[in-house]
Amino acid sequence: MAKSTKEGKGNLKTAEKSTPARTMTPFDEMEQMFKHFFPQGWMHPMRWEWPAWAPSAGQFEARSPKVDIIERDKEIVVRAETPGVDKKDLDVTVSENSVTIKGSTREEHREEKGDYYRTEITQGSFTRTVALPCEGNAEKARAEFKDGILELTIPKVTASTRHSVKVE
Repeated sequence: MAKSTKEGKGNLKTAEKSTPARTMTPFDEMEQMFKHFFPQGWMHPMRWEWPAWAPSAGQFEARSPKVDIIERDKEIVVRAETPGVDKKDLDVTVSENSVTIKGSTREEHREEKGDYYRTEITQGSFTRTVALPCEGNAEKARAEFKDGILELTIPKVTASTRHSVKVE
């Protein structure tokens, strides 16, 4: 609970005594997380009513690429898995201390047989920003895309030096 204040004589403010806020245990935090991601009744889709389930449906479709960050002496390499994303649907921005990768996919399947007509449309988008381990030269960054793997090479502003440490 926040402390409230009362004005005393003059403009001097005095703090009221307040009760300490209850801290959440790790179990309470986990319970809150499950309630957020899996609202009550999500296991029973036949009981869903149209407006009630719509907000939670997008949570299961969220996509985020897996990213590896490799720091070398003179450069930083960022590799992102983006399966199903075309090169033209990728947008990559690099700053001195972060990389943002945006992408989208859209796939449509149609099947027609006599009176039978079926269409499936799948689409989605993602945005992922990762912090770089040190300052990089954004203007000299290079990007390559092959087989669903995006690889960024960002030169460091200052090369790091390695020192050997004797283990005792």
